[in-house]
Amino acid sequence: MPARSLARSAIITVTTLLIVMSNLLSPGAAHASPAVQYANPLAAQRADPHIFRHTDGYYYFTATAPEYDRIVLRRATTIQGLASAQETVIWRKHATGEMGAHIWAPEIHFINGKWYVYFAAGRADDIWRIRMYVLESSAANPLTGAWTERGRITTPWDTFSLDATTFTANGVRYLLWAQQEPGIATNSNLYIARMGANPWTITGATTRLTVPALAWETRGYKVAEGPSVLQRNGRLFLTYSASATDANYCLGLLTASASADPLQAASWTKSPNPVFATSAATSQYGPGHNSFTVSEDGQSDILVYHDRSYRDITGDPLNDPNRRTRVQKVYWRSDGTPDFGIPVPDGATPVRLLSYDTPGQAVRHWNYRARLEANVSPLADSQFRLVTGLSGSGTVSPESTNFPGYFLRHRNHEAWVEQRDGTSLFGADASFFRRTGLAGSGTVSLESANFPGYFLRHRGGQVWVEQNDGTSAFRGNASFILE
Repeated sequence: MPARSLARSAIITVTTLLIVMSNLLSPGAAHASPAVQYANPLAAQRADPHIFRHTDGYYYFTATAPEYDRIVLRRATTIQGLASAQETVIWRKHATGEMGAHIWAPEIHFINGKWYVYFAAGRADDIWRIRMYVLESSAANPLTGAWTERGRITTPWDTFSLDATTFTANGVRYLLWAQQEPGIATNSNLYIARMGANPWTITGATTRLTVPALAWETRGYKVAEGPSVLQRNGRLFLTYSASATDANYCLGLLTASASADPLQAASWTKSPNPVFATSAATSQYGPGHNSFTVSEDGQSDILVYHDRSYRDITGDPLNDPNRRTRVQKVYWRSDGTPDFGIPVPDGATPVRLLSYDTPGQAVRHWNYRARLEANVSPLADSQFRLVTGLSGSGTVSPESTNFPGYFLRHRNHEAWVEQRDGTSLFGADASFFRRTGLAGSGTVSLESANFPGYFLRHRGGQVWVEQNDGTSAFRGNASFILE
């Protein structure tokens, strides 16, 4: 090869290496996914929510209506759009016999070119004889197409069963569900089996995956129900709901390797504590019966669930109609496991401020002082809602997720997370202009509302509000990626 070609090849190689190194040092390489923001609650009086993103560009949403008498469906091109989308009743309960009462927990799936809705129902003459059923539609638009009843899902026992869901792993489709097994003194356990010749038939052995036995799984009732699977990072993460459907309701987690046989109970490990539970700080009670979807850009997993905005319930919680559908982003720890955090406050969902020049590290509060840290635990310490600025429109104020009413503000150039005291000084100290990042496109910088030219930046592991000195170091310190 001529010397000029060799030199040119070396330049290209070095340039490529520098680009790769640059990418590794950039926020995008810090396993951050872009911020996605929604407004909660997404839908009032809709429990057991299921959102399915289809290849036609629509999100499909179904949930339990509090009258327990019908299956509803809506669609929109965005998750937030589901909040105002027209709702269609695609099926109503029978007047007599099977499928005549307690129409619960519908899920919509697209399998082999057709739509399927899995749901639970009691009999009109025996409302607690709950079993699992399936509807099928071949229409392109399931809101307008006809639905065929494919009947009941047969399991090894003719007992209380509900919350069927389906997923594929390594090319095999499975059914997951909750059921009361004879000889076990629980309300419901979790089971798995392979699907057979069609989406309403199981085949082969049925495996019991877990029995509610821990204290947080047995409050009020001994319950494991509402399974849902999220597949990431070489693992299967199976969430489920536990305990009574009041403020005790919460999510548990089973984990298996993606290469393991999911039909083997030994493949799964149960987390010893709930992974998502009531938060009195954010006024969210009894979060549970979740599903998963993905954000519009395809970069973030979204947790879909229901809860209530109050703890105290008069009478049977199942007769209280005010469970509502909510959504929030799933975050991922450095070890590849999901961190669901806490159910966030109503209103805009929060973001994290990830450092641009120190990948993987986020602004958090610690004893009220703001600092920069990786692998923040608890997650909510690093989550902030960017609300309308306390000093007026045109600015934003970062409000703590787990301490609502506490805001990121500067005091003597130090950044703290402190409770709003109502003064105009506090409002100004906690208000920032959201600017294009000093480090460039794809980042943001927060400029002090009452000290123009002063920006939120990190230095020495702490967070400050300091004057821009024009250096590249300052630009990097004062730029953040919203996650």
